[in-house]
Amino acid sequence: MAESTYTVQGMTCGHCVSSVTEEVSEVTGVRQVDVDLATGRLTVVSDVDVPAADIRAAVEEAGYQLVG
Repeated sequence: MAESTYTVQGMTCGHCVSSVTEEVSEVTGVRQVDVDLATGRLTVVSDVDVPAADIRAAVEEAGYQLVG
């Protein structure tokens, strides 16, 4: 299992968290998604190494941006 951490920019409410969680959860191989609204921290647990580009695309699909 692999765990990766990212920072999401632009989230302001619980709906934002739900949107990011939903989109990232749909990425192939992702097992668990945890989003901390206060810090913007996104933690992704997966069965395999998921390319950061896939996570970035899912976050952007939800309407937000990864920092860095």
